[in-house]
Amino acid sequence: MTRSQRAVELARRLPEIYPGAHCELDYSNPLELLIATILSAQCTDKRVNVVTPALFARCSTAGDYMAIPQEELESLIRSTGFFRSKAASIRSAARRLVERNSGEVPRTMLELIALPGVGRKTANVVLGNAFGINDGIVVDTHVSRLSRRLGLTRQTDPIKIEAGLVRLFDRAIWTDLSHWLIFHGRRRCFARRPDCGGCELQDICPSAFQFNNV
Repeated sequence: MTRSQRAVELARRLPEIYPGAHCELDYSNPLELLIATILSAQCTDKRVNVVTPALFARCSTAGDYMAIPQEELESLIRSTGFFRSKAASIRSAARRLVERNSGEVPRTMLELIALPGVGRKTANVVLGNAFGINDGIVVDTHVSRLSRRLGLTRQTDPIKIEAGLVRLFDRAIWTDLSHWLIFHGRRRCFARRPDCGGCELQDICPSAFQFNNV
């Protein structure tokens, strides 16, 4: 089976396996998703979702994030890790939003990655989930791992992995594809002990049963 053939089969099967796949960060507007995604770096979505209710109650606008003291913001997000740099990035990004975008989250990749603390992954999360814009594919640790295990790429660099994936899959499913792969990575294809025996993709996965459950 070629990469293209496998991609076609994955595009058919994954939505059947994970029909409810979605972004697992809690948010109610684009700004909240932007902030939550910045916090999710080197942190689990579950931990971020524990932190954000109090944070979102304290800050509801870009102006609020720009004005909140660094020390107070650090205290609110401390448990997400790297809290000092994340707080600095959030406040700087908020200032740029206020000064250049009237406090609104932009809808283009170029404008988003110009924000402090925002790279392609974060921008793709915001564009795809907050605005329904398929500009690229989110490549997090799960998507990176599964893309290699499923034989879709040999690359390890997220930018190169994304470039390969966008050539294999239709633009219309780019956002959903990342959700499907992340769900599969969290529920079946674990980093250390993948459940190959119970995997719905074992018959098309070139890595199936190569891990000896260790």
